[in-house]
Amino acid sequence: MDVIKRIDMLMKERNWSDYKLSAESGLSSSTIANIHRRNTVPSISTLESICSAFGITLAQFFTEDSYTVQLNSEQQDLFHQWIALTDNQKDLIYQLIKEMK
Repeated sequence: MDVIKRIDMLMKERNWSDYKLSAESGLSSSTIANIHRRNTVPSISTLESICSAFGITLAQFFTEDSYTVQLNSEQQDLFHQWIALTDNQKDLIYQLIKEMK
């Protein structure tokens, strides 16, 4: 999958400019510009921020079909909180959730 083309497609679907993506993702304008002008593939953390702005997960980003699930505001908030956690914290939360089943 071409990551940059996928970002462009998601931006086009939402009618977003580079500026809007920058504002929604919390990434600098230069980071977004580098992705488009220099064809720089974003790092995973940058891609997580971009996906968060779009309201999708990394898994949804890499899904080949065009169907994506829109997250509600509570799910988006949880996703934003999740991205900020360390790997150890994510593992602990995941284990807690598994125990709650």
